[in-house]
Amino acid sequence: MIDQAKVRRESLRWYLLLALYNARPEELSESPIQMTMQSIYPDVTPIEVRRELDYLFSRDLVELRKEASGRWWGSLTRYGTDIAEYTIDCESGIARPAKYWSQ
Repeated sequence: MIDQAKVRRESLRWYLLLALYNARPEELSESPIQMTMQSIYPDVTPIEVRRELDYLFSRDLVELRKEASGRWWGSLTRYGTDIAEYTIDCESGIARPAKYWSQ
């Protein structure tokens, strides 16, 4: 049986990495991140996005700047960029598609 919650979590992590990758070299605030994730998962909540950003932060793939006002900003670390560019292996927990094109 497929665990749909796990698939969603791991896919959301991949899409978050891609959103931050496409924003480089700038930080991205959580508002456009949330809107981008809602285009993929219309029912995604801000808490869900923050939880997965925290997960990516704990794996040193993203940097988070949390303002006193409550707003979050994110950017990729070197490792996050390498994951997005397929230059390093991706450990489990992120639904990065297999690289099917040649170098």
